[in-house]
Amino acid sequence: MSDDSPVYLTAEGLQKMNDDLRYMKTKERAKVAAAIAEAREKGDLSENAEYDAAKDEQGHLEARISKLEHSVSIARIVDESQIDPSKARILSNVTVLNSASKSKQTFKLVAAEEASFAEGKISVSSPIGKGLLGKSVGDKVVINIPAGKVTFEILSIDR
Repeated sequence: MSDDSPVYLTAEGLQKMNDDLRYMKTKERAKVAAAIAEAREKGDLSENAEYDAAKDEQGHLEARISKLEHSVSIARIVDESQIDPSKARILSNVTVLNSASKSKQTFKLVAAEEASFAEGKISVSSPIGKGLLGKSVGDKVVINIPAGKVTFEILSIDR
């Protein structure tokens, strides 16, 4: 991995990443190791599909662990008290009015690693996140999303 730009997270987000990492290194590694051992017991490894599948799973797991370890190593916890509350920034709760549907939505702008659309947390690197960053209350923004263009008016920004 070559991108060493800091990953800005909340303290909770960093804790979740560390918990996920610990789980992968203990529980998931043990599960994959058991699957490999079980497949080995079935004999000839050259034509053993279960063994190949377990080794593939091990490779995917190790790649995920490596990526997460890198993210944790470059993570920086954001100090909300140092953020300008008049503009949409990472950790801002931004309430917008969709000009087409007249519906209100509130998004919390977070790092990609913390994004969860179901929880209303959107990545600052997503199209909507990028469109809202740096904007102020009253601004209207037109954002290109996969479904087309959407226009939002920013109603409020808070922490």
